[in-house]
Amino acid sequence: MHLSKKCSAFKVVLSALLIVALLQLIYLSFLSKFHGKQQRYRYSELFGGSASKKNAPPEKNTRKERLRYSLSTGGIFDSSGQYRVYKNLIKSDFTTNQISGSDLNSNVLALATHTTINNLHHLESLLERWQNPLSVAIFAHGDDVKFATALVYALSFFCPHIQALVDFHLVCLSEEMASFPEQDREHFVGLEDCPSVYSRLETHRDKYKNYDINGNVSYPNNLLRNIARSGTESSYILVIDIDMMPSADLHQQFLTMVMKRQPTSDEVFVLPAFEIRHARKIPANKAELVQLYQVGEVRPFYEELCPRCQAPTNYSQWVNNHVRGTGTLEVAYTLTWVDPWEPFYIGPRTVPLYNENFKQYGFNRISQACELHVAGYKFSVLSSAFVVHRGFKVQGEFHAKKDEENKHNRVLFRSFKEGLKAKYPSSMRRC
Repeated sequence: MHLSKKCSAFKVVLSALLIVALLQLIYLSFLSKFHGKQQRYRYSELFGGSASKKNAPPEKNTRKERLRYSLSTGGIFDSSGQYRVYKNLIKSDFTTNQISGSDLNSNVLALATHTTINNLHHLESLLERWQNPLSVAIFAHGDDVKFATALVYALSFFCPHIQALVDFHLVCLSEEMASFPEQDREHFVGLEDCPSVYSRLETHRDKYKNYDINGNVSYPNNLLRNIARSGTESSYILVIDIDMMPSADLHQQFLTMVMKRQPTSDEVFVLPAFEIRHARKIPANKAELVQLYQVGEVRPFYEELCPRCQAPTNYSQWVNNHVRGTGTLEVAYTLTWVDPWEPFYIGPRTVPLYNENFKQYGFNRISQACELHVAGYKFSVLSSAFVVHRGFKVQGEFHAKKDEENKHNRVLFRSFKEGLKAKYPSSMRRC
């Protein structure tokens, strides 16, 4: 009798457990179907046909059609014929509305940068700091061409700040073509909002080291810089790498400065460049930066790899300049370029383009600084503005062919300097 009661109780418990398990399966199935429908709706909203067009806001459809048109052109070849360029693959609302002439102050200074899909995740923090027009040139190769096309469209679709301010340009090899990503569903699973797109970009983070792109492909950094520059109509442009950060409020401070002090057409404004330990928060202003600099958490850019490349900035003079944490931006001192200085600077859009023969590592920025010098430009160092690279640059972190590329570009640089003599025959300046 006692055993029979135990068996009955066991059957009841077992039945209850089975019912709970069944309910859980039904619930999970419902969630899966709901999530699937949600994903199908999201995918349809992004790339779907007529049904989605009826439901989507007009500006979303316009953005989609602009992307279709940009891709349908097939892009254009660069001057070497090695690369295919899709300029203005995605246009920001700012660029689209520029013709109206509204908010002209925002059109004084733009930021231009370049990257592979490997480092595009840096865009989130860069835009958060900059908060003004930004032009991004992306190089992609192989499967990354599809991935880059899909993800930049998703960024422009889900992220309001990117919709408002960021223009995207895409560069790939001439034999490759970008296409409208409506068949690439695998790229969009789980994308529901702006953070989810950045999370997807994080999966490509550190896919390869520096310029070590799969397939022995050359990274055309100067071509990308020129495309990013030409992608903005602003009067002045700051060109930096995407893993660098400008000081906070630079746009407004620079605008105030040029309204009070009319720059000359042969002047560029140097931002002292630093690098910071990875674990540290990027300083917002000069006072914060100097504090970290004094304890060794911040140091001059490339201090370990090429101290001479930034030494002409005269860091001790800049650090001790009387304008420290104030909101006033002014020219602290003016310098004449000397070899091998490669400063980061704000320049008028009329400055010479970067020489596109330089690819991969070495001499790609110094060649342009050298040309500025020969062309007669002066280098005015700003009192409280700066740029900071995330992480210390150290020996051993570069790709295997770095030294070989540097040697090749050194020879190219010698030839480039000779060419400047013919380009600027009346100039007495030499590099």
